[in-house]
Amino acid sequence: MRFASLAAGGYGLVTDGEIRPVPRPLLARYPTLRCAIAGDALAEVAQAAAAVAPVPLDSAELAATIPDAGRILCVGMNYREHIREMGREPPAYPAMFVRYPDSLVGHGQALVRPQASRQYDYEGELAIVMGKAARRVSRDTALDYVAGYTGLMDGSIRDYQRHTSQFTAGKNFPGTGAMGPWLVTADELTQPSVLTLQTRVAGEILQQGELADLCIDIPDIIVYLSEIFALQPGDVIATGTPSGVGFARDPQRWLVPGDTVEVEISGIGVLRNTVTDEA
Repeated sequence: MRFASLAAGGYGLVTDGEIRPVPRPLLARYPTLRCAIAGDALAEVAQAAAAVAPVPLDSAELAATIPDAGRILCVGMNYREHIREMGREPPAYPAMFVRYPDSLVGHGQALVRPQASRQYDYEGELAIVMGKAARRVSRDTALDYVAGYTGLMDGSIRDYQRHTSQFTAGKNFPGTGAMGPWLVTADELTQPSVLTLQTRVAGEILQQGELADLCIDIPDIIVYLSEIFALQPGDVIATGTPSGVGFARDPQRWLVPGDTVEVEISGIGVLRNTVTDEA
Protein backbone atom coordinates (compact mmCIF):
# COMPACT_ATOMS: atom_id res chain seq x y z
CA MET A 1 0.00 0.00 0.00
CA ARG A 2 1.02 3.58 -0.67
CA PHE A 3 -0.21 6.65 1.18
CA ALA A 4 0.47 10.33 0.55
CA SER A 5 -0.28 13.38 2.67
CA LEU A 6 -2.11 16.29 1.05
CA ALA A 7 -1.01 19.90 1.35
CA ALA A 8 -4.62 20.99 1.95
CA GLY A 9 -4.91 18.51 4.85
CA GLY A 10 -5.75 14.86 5.07
CA TYR A 11 -4.13 12.06 3.11
CA GLY A 12 -5.02 9.34 0.68
CA LEU A 13 -4.36 5.96 -0.87
CA VAL A 14 -2.12 6.10 -3.95
CA THR A 15 -2.97 3.75 -6.83
CA ASP A 16 -1.84 3.83 -10.47
CA GLY A 17 -1.21 7.54 -10.87
CA GLU A 18 -4.21 8.50 -8.74
CA ILE A 19 -4.90 9.31 -5.11
CA ARG A 20 -8.11 8.40 -3.31
CA PRO A 21 -8.62 10.74 -0.34
CA VAL A 22 -9.54 9.22 3.00
CA PRO A 23 -13.26 9.94 3.66
CA ARG A 24 -14.24 12.48 6.29
CA PRO A 25 -15.68 10.03 8.86
CA LEU A 26 -12.31 8.28 9.11
CA LEU A 27 -10.45 11.60 9.15
CA ALA A 28 -12.36 12.44 12.31
CA ARG A 29 -10.72 9.41 13.94
CA TYR A 30 -7.37 9.50 12.15
CA PRO A 31 -6.84 13.09 10.93
CA THR A 32 -3.28 12.55 9.66
CA LEU A 33 -1.28 9.68 8.23
CA ARG A 34 0.75 9.64 11.43
CA CYS A 35 -2.45 9.14 13.42
CA ALA A 36 -3.52 6.26 11.16
CA ILE A 37 -0.12 4.62 11.66
CA ALA A 38 -0.34 5.08 15.42
CA GLY A 39 -3.84 3.57 15.41
CA ASP A 40 -2.67 0.53 13.40
CA ALA A 41 -5.40 1.56 10.95
CA LEU A 42 -3.67 1.64 7.55
CA ALA A 43 -5.62 -1.38 6.27
CA GLU A 44 -8.92 0.12 7.46
CA VAL A 45 -8.06 3.47 5.91
CA ALA A 46 -7.06 1.85 2.61
CA GLN A 47 -10.32 -0.09 2.42
CA ALA A 48 -12.39 3.05 3.00
CA ALA A 49 -10.35 5.18 0.59
CA ALA A 50 -10.60 2.54 -2.15
CA ALA A 51 -14.32 3.34 -2.43
CA VAL A 52 -13.72 7.07 -2.96
CA ALA A 53 -13.51 8.64 -6.42
CA PRO A 54 -9.84 9.09 -7.37
CA VAL A 55 -8.03 12.33 -8.14
CA PRO A 56 -5.13 12.40 -10.65
CA LEU A 57 -1.87 12.59 -8.75
CA ASP A 58 -0.52 15.32 -11.00
CA SER A 59 -3.42 17.57 -9.97
CA ALA A 60 -2.99 16.97 -6.22
CA GLU A 61 -0.59 19.06 -4.15
CA LEU A 62 1.25 16.77 -1.77
CA ALA A 63 2.76 17.57 1.60
CA ALA A 64 5.78 15.91 3.20
CA THR A 65 4.92 12.25 3.79
CA ILE A 66 4.65 12.73 7.57
CA PRO A 67 4.18 16.51 7.92
CA ASP A 68 3.54 16.28 11.68
CA ALA A 69 6.38 13.90 12.57
CA GLY A 70 7.30 14.02 16.24
CA ARG A 71 10.93 13.26 15.45
CA ILE A 72 12.98 13.46 12.27
CA LEU A 73 16.27 11.77 13.08
CA CYS A 74 18.99 11.74 10.43
CA VAL A 75 22.08 9.56 10.16
CA GLY A 76 25.04 11.15 8.42
CA MET A 77 28.21 9.64 6.95
CA ASN A 78 26.71 6.20 6.49
CA TYR A 79 27.56 5.14 2.91
CA ARG A 80 31.13 3.90 2.58
CA GLU A 81 31.88 5.79 -0.64
CA HIS A 82 30.40 9.01 0.78
CA ILE A 83 32.56 8.66 3.90
CA ARG A 84 35.64 8.42 1.67
CA GLU A 85 34.71 11.40 -0.51
CA MET A 86 34.19 13.57 2.59
CA GLY A 87 37.58 12.52 4.03
CA ARG A 88 36.19 10.96 7.19
CA GLU A 89 36.61 7.69 9.04
CA PRO A 90 33.84 5.06 9.19
CA PRO A 91 31.68 5.70 12.27
CA ALA A 92 31.46 3.25 15.15
CA TYR A 93 27.96 4.57 15.93
CA PRO A 94 25.34 6.41 13.86
CA ALA A 95 26.35 10.06 13.33
CA MET A 96 23.02 11.57 14.29
CA PHE A 97 21.46 14.99 13.81
CA VAL A 98 17.87 16.24 13.71
CA ARG A 99 15.65 18.02 11.23
CA TYR A 100 12.39 19.78 12.05
CA PRO A 101 9.15 19.46 10.07
CA ASP A 102 9.19 22.99 8.63
CA SER A 103 12.53 22.26 6.96
CA LEU A 104 10.80 19.74 4.64
CA VAL A 105 8.35 20.22 1.78
CA GLY A 106 6.35 17.64 -0.15
CA HIS A 107 6.77 16.10 -3.58
CA GLY A 108 6.27 18.76 -6.26
CA GLN A 109 6.60 21.69 -3.87
CA ALA A 110 9.38 24.25 -4.22
CA LEU A 111 12.70 23.80 -2.45
CA VAL A 112 13.99 27.10 -1.05
CA ARG A 113 17.59 28.27 -1.43
CA PRO A 114 18.05 30.60 1.58
CA GLN A 115 19.31 34.17 1.31
CA ALA A 116 22.04 33.41 3.84
CA SER A 117 24.11 31.08 1.64
CA ARG A 118 24.89 29.93 -1.89
CA GLN A 119 26.31 26.58 -0.71
CA TYR A 120 23.02 24.68 -1.06
CA ASP A 121 23.71 20.97 -1.57
CA TYR A 122 21.60 17.91 -2.43
CA GLU A 123 21.53 14.57 -0.59
CA GLY A 124 19.15 11.80 -1.67
CA GLU A 125 18.20 9.35 1.08
CA LEU A 126 15.89 6.51 2.07
CA ALA A 127 13.83 7.33 5.16
CA ILE A 128 12.20 4.90 7.59
CA VAL A 129 8.80 5.68 9.11
CA MET A 130 8.25 3.96 12.43
CA GLY A 131 5.03 1.98 12.83
CA LYS A 132 4.85 1.46 16.58
CA ALA A 133 6.52 2.47 19.79
CA ALA A 134 10.08 1.13 19.97
CA ARG A 135 12.32 1.13 22.99
CA ARG A 136 15.46 -1.02 23.34
CA VAL A 137 14.50 -3.33 20.50
CA SER A 138 16.63 -6.25 19.30
CA ARG A 139 18.25 -6.47 15.90
CA ASP A 140 16.16 -9.55 15.06
CA THR A 141 12.89 -7.69 15.61
CA ALA A 142 13.89 -4.16 14.52
CA LEU A 143 12.18 -4.24 11.11
CA ASP A 144 8.92 -5.36 12.76
CA TYR A 145 8.59 -1.82 14.12
CA VAL A 146 8.70 -0.15 10.68
CA ALA A 147 5.48 1.11 9.07
CA GLY A 148 7.11 1.82 5.74
CA TYR A 149 9.62 3.80 3.73
CA THR A 150 9.78 7.07 1.83
CA GLY A 151 12.30 9.24 0.02
CA LEU A 152 14.10 12.24 1.48
CA MET A 153 16.09 15.09 -0.05
CA ASP A 154 18.29 16.11 2.87
CA GLY A 155 19.16 19.57 1.56
CA SER A 156 22.27 20.92 3.24
CA ILE A 157 23.56 24.47 3.65
CA ARG A 158 27.20 23.45 3.77
CA ASP A 159 28.85 26.57 5.17
CA TYR A 160 26.36 26.71 8.06
CA GLN A 161 26.73 22.96 8.57
CA ARG A 162 30.46 23.53 9.13
CA HIS A 163 30.16 26.46 11.52
CA THR A 164 30.48 23.96 14.38
CA SER A 165 30.97 20.22 14.79
CA GLN A 166 27.18 19.80 14.86
CA PHE A 167 25.30 19.53 11.54
CA THR A 168 21.94 20.87 12.74
CA ALA A 169 22.40 24.53 11.67
CA GLY A 170 22.92 23.56 8.04
CA LYS A 171 19.98 21.17 7.95
CA ASN A 172 17.06 23.24 9.18
CA PHE A 173 16.58 26.31 7.00
CA PRO A 174 12.86 26.34 6.09
CA GLY A 175 11.93 24.40 2.98
CA THR A 176 15.47 23.27 2.15
CA GLY A 177 14.61 19.56 2.20
CA ALA A 178 11.80 17.36 0.93
CA MET A 179 10.12 14.10 1.95
CA GLY A 180 8.03 11.91 -0.35
CA PRO A 181 6.49 11.25 -2.69
CA TRP A 182 4.60 8.83 -0.43
CA LEU A 183 4.85 6.07 2.15
CA VAL A 184 5.29 2.52 0.83
CA THR A 185 4.28 0.07 3.55
CA ALA A 186 6.86 -2.34 4.91
CA ASP A 187 5.04 -5.43 3.67
CA GLU A 188 5.90 -4.32 0.12
CA LEU A 189 9.58 -3.72 0.91
CA THR A 190 10.57 -6.61 3.14
CA GLN A 191 14.28 -6.37 2.23
CA PRO A 192 15.26 -2.68 2.22
CA SER A 193 18.94 -3.58 1.90
CA VAL A 194 18.42 -4.51 -1.77
CA LEU A 195 17.01 -1.09 -2.72
CA THR A 196 18.92 1.29 -4.98
CA LEU A 197 18.97 5.09 -4.89
CA GLN A 198 19.71 7.70 -7.53
CA THR A 199 19.78 11.50 -7.29
CA ARG A 200 19.47 13.60 -10.43
CA VAL A 201 19.86 17.36 -10.73
CA ALA A 202 18.67 19.00 -13.96
CA GLY A 203 18.49 15.51 -15.45
CA GLU A 204 22.12 14.62 -14.64
CA ILE A 205 22.80 11.59 -12.44
CA LEU A 206 24.94 12.86 -9.56
CA GLN A 207 24.39 10.18 -6.91
CA GLN A 208 23.92 6.47 -7.30
CA GLY A 209 24.11 3.92 -4.52
CA GLU A 210 22.78 0.74 -3.00
CA LEU A 211 21.38 0.37 0.50
CA ALA A 212 23.74 -2.59 0.87
CA ASP A 213 26.57 0.00 1.02
CA LEU A 214 25.38 1.33 4.38
CA CYS A 215 28.04 1.21 7.08
CA ILE A 216 25.37 0.87 9.76
CA ASP A 217 22.35 -0.91 8.33
CA ILE A 218 18.68 -0.23 9.00
CA PRO A 219 18.17 -2.79 11.82
CA ASP A 220 21.25 -1.51 13.67
CA ILE A 221 20.15 2.10 13.21
CA ILE A 222 16.80 1.27 14.84
CA VAL A 223 18.49 -0.69 17.64
CA TYR A 224 20.80 2.22 18.46
CA LEU A 225 18.19 4.99 18.27
CA SER A 226 15.66 2.98 20.29
CA GLU A 227 18.21 2.78 23.07
CA ILE A 228 18.29 6.59 23.21
CA PHE A 229 14.71 7.52 22.33
CA ALA A 230 11.30 6.10 23.05
CA LEU A 231 10.55 6.03 19.32
CA GLN A 232 6.91 6.62 18.40
CA PRO A 233 4.68 5.80 15.41
CA GLY A 234 5.32 8.30 12.64
CA ASP A 235 8.85 9.13 13.72
CA VAL A 236 11.08 9.45 10.66
CA ILE A 237 14.66 8.18 10.41
CA ALA A 238 16.83 9.17 7.42
CA THR A 239 19.54 6.61 6.70
CA GLY A 240 22.29 8.64 4.98
CA THR A 241 23.31 9.63 1.47
CA PRO A 242 25.54 8.01 -1.17
CA SER A 243 28.64 9.58 -2.70
CA GLY A 244 28.41 12.31 -5.32
CA VAL A 245 27.29 15.29 -3.24
CA GLY A 246 27.93 18.75 -4.66
CA PHE A 247 30.38 19.74 -1.92
CA ALA A 248 32.78 16.91 -2.83
CA ARG A 249 32.79 17.56 -6.60
CA ASP A 250 35.45 19.41 -8.56
CA PRO A 251 34.17 21.93 -9.40
CA GLN A 252 31.63 21.99 -6.61
CA ARG A 253 28.00 21.74 -7.68
CA TRP A 254 25.54 23.84 -5.71
CA LEU A 255 21.79 23.94 -6.26
CA VAL A 256 20.51 27.08 -7.99
CA PRO A 257 17.02 28.37 -8.77
CA GLY A 258 15.46 26.42 -11.63
CA ASP A 259 17.25 23.16 -10.80
CA THR A 260 14.96 20.16 -10.59
CA VAL A 261 16.11 17.61 -8.00
CA GLU A 262 14.90 14.03 -8.34
CA VAL A 263 15.50 11.33 -5.73
CA GLU A 264 14.51 7.94 -7.13
CA ILE A 265 14.42 4.84 -4.93
CA SER A 266 13.60 1.44 -6.35
CA GLY A 267 10.28 0.14 -5.07
CA ILE A 268 9.19 3.60 -3.94
CA GLY A 269 9.31 6.08 -6.80
CA VAL A 270 10.60 9.56 -7.58
CA LEU A 271 10.61 12.53 -5.20
CA ARG A 272 10.79 15.58 -7.47
CA ASN A 273 11.19 19.24 -6.51
CA THR A 274 12.37 22.43 -8.21
CA VAL A 275 14.59 25.00 -6.49
CA THR A 276 13.55 28.60 -5.99
CA ASP A 277 15.17 31.51 -4.15
CA GLU A 278 13.92 32.60 -0.76
CA ALA A 279 11.58 35.54 -1.19
